[in-house]
Amino acid sequence: MDLASILLDESIELKHPRHLETWKPACDQRGRRAASRTPEFYHHTLPAVSTYPSGAKLANTAGKARLDQLGKRKTQIVLTETSVSGRVTSIRLSGSKLAFVDITEDQTKLQVMLSHSSLEDNGITLTDFKHFCRLLRRGDYISLKGVRPYKAKNGQVSIRAAAMPIILSPCLQRFPVEHRGLATTELAESNFRPRHVEMQTDPEIIETMKARATLIRTMRQFFESREFVEVSTPILSAAAGGATAKPFETKAMEFPHRKLSLRIAPELWLKRLIVGGLDKVFEIGPSFRNEGLDKTHNPEFTTCEFYAVRHDLRQLMDMTMRLVIDIHQAIRALPYRFANVPAHLLDSICGPYEELDFIPSLNSALGTNLPNLSSPSAYSELLELFRSRSLPVPSNPTVPRLVDKLSSLYLEPNSLQKPLWITNIPECLSPLAKSYIHPTAPNGQPVAARAELFMAGKEVVNCYEEENSPFEQRRKFMEQQKYGSLKSRPQAKSIENGITPDENLEGDEEAMKVDEDYLRALEWGLPPTGGWGCGIDRLMMLFTGKERIGDVLSFGNLRAVTRGAEGDSNTAVGGSKSDQ
Repeated sequence: MDLASILLDESIELKHPRHLETWKPACDQRGRRAASRTPEFYHHTLPAVSTYPSGAKLANTAGKARLDQLGKRKTQIVLTETSVSGRVTSIRLSGSKLAFVDITEDQTKLQVMLSHSSLEDNGITLTDFKHFCRLLRRGDYISLKGVRPYKAKNGQVSIRAAAMPIILSPCLQRFPVEHRGLATTELAESNFRPRHVEMQTDPEIIETMKARATLIRTMRQFFESREFVEVSTPILSAAAGGATAKPFETKAMEFPHRKLSLRIAPELWLKRLIVGGLDKVFEIGPSFRNEGLDKTHNPEFTTCEFYAVRHDLRQLMDMTMRLVIDIHQAIRALPYRFANVPAHLLDSICGPYEELDFIPSLNSALGTNLPNLSSPSAYSELLELFRSRSLPVPSNPTVPRLVDKLSSLYLEPNSLQKPLWITNIPECLSPLAKSYIHPTAPNGQPVAARAELFMAGKEVVNCYEEENSPFEQRRKFMEQQKYGSLKSRPQAKSIENGITPDENLEGDEEAMKVDEDYLRALEWGLPPTGGWGCGIDRLMMLFTGKERIGDVLSFGNLRAVTRGAEGDSNTAVGGSKSDQ
């Protein structure tokens, strides 16, 4: 039995290859050769079908053809001809002379009607027609030359093919079934599929990318309208600074004996530009922190930071509110609606925002006063506080980590219903900000001119008045070094296992190092400056209602990006100021 006879015999099931290496014709149980989608098959069997053509020129995409019809109320055929292209998502046969094919392009779906009676005038025989219908598969990217768009009575925009479609690129894998929202479930990571496959079956992924582009464009327009200069600062340098985090380290062939680090924040570079004479600068770009993965953290993330001369904390907070409102309005103007965005949060975007003074509010929530956080006994007193209340102690605890943990337990949950500013943050958590003694808090607490904005329980903005004294900045760097030293404090394991101060633990690898080069830059004079940082990924999670940071990244989190390189056996064919 030759190949053409096999194609005409509808009792024989064609075996569609699932992998690129399956080029040879497959065999059924009876030993007969079933048609495989080889280049020779396309070229010799159906001359009308050209795969991988070069220089394909298409008049319209499917999306444009559909949009052209949305405003037309009549249902009769539109006589103007056009050309469309798209990916096949559904094939329905109606007898041997009629087929309906759904194609999708740019998230727009059209129905294509293939009728042999309309094509036979162009020399398409019934045999050729049946060949093509049996060859076409879901996932193929096709072009339709010379079609007549029309609107059916049920509102479905359809096109009637006037010529045989051309397969521009065949899909050689088994095309999955469309399932909106699949990639936004916990199952997505355990049943991993490449993101380019998920995009074809879950339209919300593409809509999320479009929303992300809208958010970044809105931020850029906001700053440019206020005469900020967008800059790019080094990602790879000799030292990583600007935040308390462990950096990624590497080496360059040009400097084999010099250790290099990926930046953990662009802050110190941007402030050098302020010293150099740029009064308003901003940067949107990636940062990297060698930390774990969870729902809100990914080692690679995108931030936006700006610095402006003569901007105090209140001005930064007011600018933040205007920017958040602009972003909210821009995303709401998009045609797609994200279902899981909290309605009460969106209603409160326009303010007023609640404000909590860090130490007085924490004292009130605890029912007792915090110790002086700069005193030598602060560490042991905080541990005793955690013990007495059976609170979970962070791994490798330090004074900053313990205080930050208390904030996450008692202050940050107040942002679940409406936006929340937390102000007057302790100096030990803010080594790059100006500081002073809190005017009302007991125990003479040193606090920073710093504010953090929390929304839906997530930190989205961090801003403060920059420390511009090289002497004070050196003192604060040295204070941070104590948290990375083994001998500077007693050590303790997690409270769940019992506190044992004599146990040896590693120093805090995330403690900020003394940056001599930055201190020398400050000696040239940093004007009074306000600094601001925002984690774009977390902001995207907020405005799209996503629970996991990987859902707002083009290719998911680091686990998903490296899944193929790991050779995971579970992989299935077709997941600073600017904290994340």
